[in-house]
Amino acid sequence: MRLCIVSETWSPDVNGVAHTLGRLCRELKRQGVTVDVIRPKPSIAGKASKVTSELQVQRLALPGYAEVQVGLCTPAKIRRFWHKHRPDAVYLATQGPLGWAARQAARRLKIPLVAGWHTNFDHYCHDYGVPWLSAITRRYLGYFHNGCALTLVPTHQQAKALQQQGIHDVNVLSRGIDGEHFSPAHRDSRLRRQWGVTDHQPVALYVGRLAPEKNLALLQETLQAMRNVCPDMAQVIVGDGPGRAQLQKALPEAHFTGFVDKSTLARHYASADMFVFPSLSETWGNVVSEAMASGLAVVAYQHAASAELIQSGHNGITVTPDDTAAFSQAAIELCQHPADYARLGRVARLRVLEQSWSGIAEQFTRYLHQAQENHHASTSACRIRPS
Repeated sequence: MRLCIVSETWSPDVNGVAHTLGRLCRELKRQGVTVDVIRPKPSIAGKASKVTSELQVQRLALPGYAEVQVGLCTPAKIRRFWHKHRPDAVYLATQGPLGWAARQAARRLKIPLVAGWHTNFDHYCHDYGVPWLSAITRRYLGYFHNGCALTLVPTHQQAKALQQQGIHDVNVLSRGIDGEHFSPAHRDSRLRRQWGVTDHQPVALYVGRLAPEKNLALLQETLQAMRNVCPDMAQVIVGDGPGRAQLQKALPEAHFTGFVDKSTLARHYASADMFVFPSLSETWGNVVSEAMASGLAVVAYQHAASAELIQSGHNGITVTPDDTAAFSQAAIELCQHPADYARLGRVARLRVLEQSWSGIAEQFTRYLHQAQENHHASTSACRIRPS
């Protein structure tokens, strides 16, 4: 099978979508799938790894948020690329301008389309002060996805929500984890000493973009409350974004690292004790499974990966979405009980090790074959339909 992935982000970009697509691509190659990619030109020139053919298109960074980019390309240019490298199926990892152009090109060439739901764009409308765009965005997304053979989402919760919005043929494709890379084995006493703690003092960690959609106000409030009851606790914040300056001012005692490379990230996870994650904007949230694999007790909302992976009180702590008081209280109570967060972290790792990338890739391939069958059935029905 030949697959073309269309995405507005790819490695070396640092975000969940790029990470997911990179791991998926590597596993698909191992299983004999030929993978091509269409993406915006990277900021550092180079070819995407693990792909056979590639089309790089014009790149446009969003104003005020240079880390986020969209791709601009005409359907005609994509058709010319596919005439040379015709795929058996196309995976749209973006519903933005590049995804729309590829959707138009694929429908013109009668190539089966599978769309992924990687970003909750309607949620972002509220976070960025344009809530009036939310309904319009939902209508557009419904039209976009209902023009595809299948839509893949990472959680059953998300699948149910999209079905209620009128999106058809929604299926669940979870996310994997590399349990060797993200592991308690990478705990680093020297790194902890840099944070000013001994082997027995607690460390609370956050990993993610520092942007409005990540619920930074609650993160700040929760970390401050934890520090009040546990003054010897270190706070480590990995990531960057437009909210960093304000958060750094509010939490002067916290350690801000900015973005870090993959091996450094693994050491940061393993060297912490608790993972505090108040965001409700994720479709999955790779950071949750990475923290669990690293042996951390996670405090999160019952949403996305946390809803799928965490049994509250058994392998982590989850609370009802938007219950800010319950979220902060859960974190405050946890940081005062070392035996509890150690136990939760041990069981958390056992749970996420069930999430293998090879199994995810196999399931993805089955969905691609299903999309081909659905596509051929629908086109055959069109051909025999009486006029």
